[in-house]
Amino acid sequence: MSKDTRKLVPAGLTYIADNINASENILGLPRNAKSKWAHGVEFHKGASTIFYAGCGYQYSSMLEPLSALVKKVDSLSINPDLPVILAGLPKKLGVDVAGLYTRFMSKEEGSDAPVLRDAVRVLTALGVEPGYMGADEPCCGAPLYHMGLRNEFAANAEKAYAKLKSSGVRKIISIVPSCTHALRNLFPKTVPGFDIEVRHFIEIVAGKIEHGKFKYPQKAKVVYHDPCQLGRYMGLIEQPRHVLRSIHNIELVETDWTSGEWSTCCGGGGGFEAVFPDMSQTLATNRVKELAETGADIIATHCPGCLMQLRSGLKQLKKGNIEVVDLATLIARSLPK
Repeated sequence: MSKDTRKLVPAGLTYIADNINASENILGLPRNAKSKWAHGVEFHKGASTIFYAGCGYQYSSMLEPLSALVKKVDSLSINPDLPVILAGLPKKLGVDVAGLYTRFMSKEEGSDAPVLRDAVRVLTALGVEPGYMGADEPCCGAPLYHMGLRNEFAANAEKAYAKLKSSGVRKIISIVPSCTHALRNLFPKTVPGFDIEVRHFIEIVAGKIEHGKFKYPQKAKVVYHDPCQLGRYMGLIEQPRHVLRSIHNIELVETDWTSGEWSTCCGGGGGFEAVFPDMSQTLATNRVKELAETGADIIATHCPGCLMQLRSGLKQLKKGNIEVVDLATLIARSLPK
């Protein structure tokens, strides 16, 4: 990253970029943390089709403290020529990264890592048995692209592609929207000869689910919030709704017109919540108001960032009678007994 480029990127986002470049994850954690969620989960060894977990769900229990750190960094007058170094800056800002990591490794309270296990359970029930690279899974580097650090993104993409190919990967089932968009749409534009097929989890489920075979434990009204990258970037709008309509006991309800391609943003993604925290919270709260007006018992979405934002909006509105659930978890709850 050149000095000129660094001046254009908020310091907190530079911190995330440095973590990706150095440790292949947004938090700068040791690589053995990457596969913690998969302990006890059986995968097909040597499979050419892999499940790609990404960062969002498995690190969600630490994303809120990281977001607080990034907001704190961006509120300070820091010389942009100074490196934002993990070993020193978080401590100066009062964020105990080592302590957060210890708690992350010892328990999963508050984490959305179970979403990943739920997704694998669903795939298995539908006859799909992917492999998983574990600690060797490369980072997609999507934040680098959205920060405008295109050279860094390209270098990371080439490194990630080489690692995937050396592991015999031919197909990827990805679940985090930003990771899926990067692997599916940005890598082919960046890496010459990119030849790995990339599909999102919900595409696989939508193509295999049988109407009425899955049954939610009780009757529930569900409204679906479209993540920006899943809906607007990749056009995966009907697939989640097809899946929800196929599940017995679920009544799909919609907002009047702010859904699908026109879905109101939750205020997260691309570092927006870090650079403009007040506006981000306002957007989250407004979106939850729209969704709650449908009379839904459950707000379903399919993005770790959206989950965090919508839960924050619910907390702000003090609406304890509505649950925010990831679509993979909702489907897993509906699996045939």
